[in-house]
Amino acid sequence: MLSNLKIENVAVIEKAEIDFDNGLNIMTGETGAGKSIVIDAINAVLGERTSKNIVRTGTALAKVSAYFENISDAAVSALTEIEVESEPDRSLLISRTLTADGRSTCRINGQTVTVSMLKKLGRELITICGQHDSQHLLQKETHIEYIDFLADIGGILEQYKTVYSAVVRKKKELRAFEKSLNDKEERREYLSYRINEIEQANIVPGEKTRLIEDKKKLRNKEKLANALHGASVAVNGDESSAGCSHSLYSLLSFLEQLGEYNGDFIEYSKILQKLAYAVDECSSLINGEISSLEDEDIDINYVEERLDVLYRLSKKYGDSEEEILLTLEKYKAELETLESSDEKKQELEDEIYELSERLFDLAEEISERRKAAALEFEKNVMAELNYLDMPSAVFKVNFTDTPATSKGIDEIEFLISANSGQEPKPLSKIASGGELSRIMLAIKCVLSDLETADTMIFDEIDTGVSGRAAHKIAYKLKGVSGKRQTICVTHLAQIAAASDNHLFIEKHSDGENTFTKIRRLVDDERIYEIARIIGGDVITKATVMSACELIDFANTP
Repeated sequence: MLSNLKIENVAVIEKAEIDFDNGLNIMTGETGAGKSIVIDAINAVLGERTSKNIVRTGTALAKVSAYFENISDAAVSALTEIEVESEPDRSLLISRTLTADGRSTCRINGQTVTVSMLKKLGRELITICGQHDSQHLLQKETHIEYIDFLADIGGILEQYKTVYSAVVRKKKELRAFEKSLNDKEERREYLSYRINEIEQANIVPGEKTRLIEDKKKLRNKEKLANALHGASVAVNGDESSAGCSHSLYSLLSFLEQLGEYNGDFIEYSKILQKLAYAVDECSSLINGEISSLEDEDIDINYVEERLDVLYRLSKKYGDSEEEILLTLEKYKAELETLESSDEKKQELEDEIYELSERLFDLAEEISERRKAAALEFEKNVMAELNYLDMPSAVFKVNFTDTPATSKGIDEIEFLISANSGQEPKPLSKIASGGELSRIMLAIKCVLSDLETADTMIFDEIDTGVSGRAAHKIAYKLKGVSGKRQTICVTHLAQIAAASDNHLFIEKHSDGENTFTKIRRLVDDERIYEIARIIGGDVITKATVMSACELIDFANTP
């Protein structure tokens, strides 16, 4: 249960500490004193979305911390799921700091966590039923959530949603496929033409580089031939000269003869010997290049035409030969798919049929479980409404068959007839504020046994209620508080009188700033606050006596 709440710099609350007890905790105070701010603070510490305006004007940050004792097994499991270690005594400390620029820091038992992790845990700690929930009840789209919660179909509903998503995905795929089939012939012709164009070109990786080299050779063939001829003459000589090779060998012969008389010539002879060998190798290379050039039969027209083909294809299908060939494979694969389109379409239709059969089976089971839960729900809500001074009320859960949606094949709407002889109609059509409050309380009472949270908060559940109905609501809240800790914000004396722990919220001003303070009322303080609720600012002996009577009446078994 929630044991202690500390609030700092939240709206008009500068600093407040509230101790909550087991049983029924009641919060009262003048309109605008700050009761809703306490609920906002609790929502914040549970991980709900907050406005940056929640930070008190003139301060940099707000902080809310909540201390819980003896948390439930569901809360312990939630801690394990978000990887936060639970305390051996099952105590729990949550804090959330909010800055004026909208940032926040959350901690659970001192460990920093994300807001989503805090929210996951918060759902297992406190359930809040407020004016927003009553308005929520008027939206028929939300009614199915109540029945699903009561029917406990979370597991099978998840299975259904998985299959439903698969059906939607496959139908979308089939529609796209059928659309593509409308253009199938045109696309097939397009692909066939492109494939034929690339295949006829006989693309070979590396061909473009080789052709460019051949083109370069052809352009420089005459210059190359002249250079080779000149080099050959210089080395081997011609009709008018002996060439350097002949001269070298002649010089070498003379040096060898001179070496017999002077040893210095022997060293030069060795050097010239190596040079002569190098000249011979150069001569062989020159002769080889001359033969190769004479044997080359490169057609410049062919080279130019081939390069033009490769350039044209590269503009359409890829910069390199490898990319063009990859495009060819892609086109072939697509054409193959088009050729087998009828089989593909039938395959998709078969998959959709099988999934739809599974979807329908799950939807039927979900619908049956919803209807069974709805019958029990109707009976229990009507019993609660009868107790809450609506004895003639008829509450009905109306089912309408719909095409499959993500929620199933049911459309559910709550209908109510508050008076005898009237046909049940949608809540939004006929429910008054007081009736809506009691219907909300009746539903919460029916669902309370399934709630895992140890604490329930009712924020002004008494809107539009007075007299005998107010007494009934007080008794009902008292009954709920016997099962779990209950916190209630109220303006009704009958409900305040039933409290086990009465908290008074009051607002003060020093002329410049406004402050809200929260304190526990005991004995006479409590009597006078209930008297104030009954009679306003002027408290008389009669209103004090009425307050005492209400307290005695509320605590009479």
